[in-house]
Amino acid sequence: MNNDQIKVMFAEEEHCKYAGQIVDLIYESALQRGTGIARRSPEYIAQKIKGGKAVVALCDDRLIGFSYIESWEHGDYVATSGLIVDPEFRRLGLAARIKAKTFELARLRFPFAKIFSITTSLPVMKLNSNMGYKPVTFSELTTDEEFWQGCKGCVNYDILQRNNRRMCLCTGMLFDPKAKMERPSKSRPYWMWIKNRVSKLFHK
Repeated sequence: MNNDQIKVMFAEEEHCKYAGQIVDLIYESALQRGTGIARRSPEYIAQKIKGGKAVVALCDDRLIGFSYIESWEHGDYVATSGLIVDPEFRRLGLAARIKAKTFELARLRFPFAKIFSITTSLPVMKLNSNMGYKPVTFSELTTDEEFWQGCKGCVNYDILQRNNRRMCLCTGMLFDPKAKMERPSKSRPYWMWIKNRVSKLFHK
């Protein structure tokens, strides 16, 4: 597969037609890993796309990857979620490209927010670490009840509840923009700094 055929971009309303396929890809990936994920509806995914909070990867007109962001506590926190790559297009570095684009979207829309991710995926954890995320306890993430209510859609939630276990199989990771890192100069536009920062993270 020629990577030049693959485009990773901010999603637009025309990409809502892929919402059903995205939901199926996320769910099938969770089943393959043997871990849970809170299942989303096509309507929910379409809402993120229409709201300018999603990233899609396309090979010609075929949807092959996706991720989205959501803000919490009046924009103080942003979660990155739903990272998925079609099984036929794995091992091409596509997950890293989608993650970088999602990170760019979060930083552009919410430049002062803490960005977090909860995941059971080791590859996602490695991608997060490369971008400056740090493992944290859940107490350092958003306290917004609506976010945590979403965990009830995860298959592991019922399993843990039945066994009276008050823990989670996910790992929480946090990127704090106040952490020490290079800052944009007055002579360089902020968008260019973000683009260069993301490029450096994946071309070391």
